Amino acid sequence: MNPIVFTYIAYLALAVPITLWVGSTLRRNGRVFLLDVFDGDEELAEAVNHLLVVGFYLVNLGFVSIALKTEDRVIDSQSALEALSVKVGTVVLVLGILHLANLFVLNKLRRRAQLQSRSTGRPPVAPDAVWAPPALRT
Repeated sequence: MNPIVFTYIAYLALAVPITLWVGSTLRRNGRVFLLDVFDGDEELAEAVNHLLVVGFYLVNLGFVSIALKTEDRVIDSQSALEALSVKVGTVVLVLGILHLANLFVLNKLRRRAQLQSRSTGRPPVAPDAVWAPPALRT
């Protein structure tokens, strides 16, 4: 098999499953975070979570496809592994950067929602008892 074809196949065999694993992890763990961001609105949190994951897949699988082509001369197993490591490393870095960007944006939304709930006068946790000073107790 031509070394460049082997490199392309190995790249896709690594990059696509990594992207799918990260996306499923984000979907599973992002739900809890989004519930907090959207003040417990499960339907909205689930919808936003789904949209974020779909966007994540589209961007990353598009990037994986665009980055498939290499200008490196792949003539033996060493150059194939070197080209493969650069490609997979780039995909992993892009996944990490996109993940951090998403967290940054969602954290800003979360903070804004927390400030709004404070400004409405609602306590962050509903009280379960009322304290009365000892002089007023009967």
